[in-house]
Amino acid sequence: MLEMLDEKMLCAQFCAQIKLHRRKNGMVMLETPFAYPDGDQYPLYLSETATGGLRISDGGHTLMHLSYENDVDKFFEGSRSILLNQIIAEQRINYDEANGHFFLECSPPQLSEAAFRLGQAITRVYDLTLLNRSRVASTFYEDLQEQVGALVSVEKIHKNFVVAGIPNADHYPVDFCIDGKNNQPLFLFGIPNRDKARLTTIFLQYFIQQKVDFDSMLVFANQEDIPRSDLARLSNVGGDMISSLNAEDDFRRKLLKKVA
Repeated sequence: MLEMLDEKMLCAQFCAQIKLHRRKNGMVMLETPFAYPDGDQYPLYLSETATGGLRISDGGHTLMHLSYENDVDKFFEGSRSILLNQIIAEQRINYDEANGHFFLECSPPQLSEAAFRLGQAITRVYDLTLLNRSRVASTFYEDLQEQVGALVSVEKIHKNFVVAGIPNADHYPVDFCIDGKNNQPLFLFGIPNRDKARLTTIFLQYFIQQKVDFDSMLVFANQEDIPRSDLARLSNVGGDMISSLNAEDDFRRKLLKKVA
């Protein structure tokens, strides 16, 4: 089979998937095999630059597609913003903030390489949506703080709280201490992975041993990722559990029951 392959055949197959569509406004749309997860192809637009080169752009369609199921503003904040800027730098493309376009400029002989580079960049940008389903630790905590802040007033939230009156208290910080009902603080821990599940178990056991008066809530990035043995030990000392940040209704209901 491999001996039947040759460059001419490959070029013919690739070229069959590339088409030019000329528009009345002078722009040209480049049709490629690149596609979004919903099956729509990336529309790449070509136009001339003032210096006689070519500008190839996504025409703003990447952010438009992201906006269907995502808050686009989040891609320009926190950890997602760092990752987005890293993609832009590594793929050597540009972002037009005023119009929301990803683009790059090239000479006509460089067009094929530029099209593949922009296509790869768009794919990587779109992959940032995976952070909504499988959150890395840093983004998980940002999203957790945002959800807590949307339900509880800022003055009631104490981040990285240190419990007073117990030995080595600074070794056992609480992700979020929230003013609870009947003057009982609510210790809220984010659990993005197995290591944090084990660490939180140790913290809660220590607070119980020190006879600290508190209630607790545990919010997982994905509870199914935590081994059963670790989850069992954590459930023995912890309070309400939220399976993931996507369980927004469950989180709201349980949190508001405990908040003053």
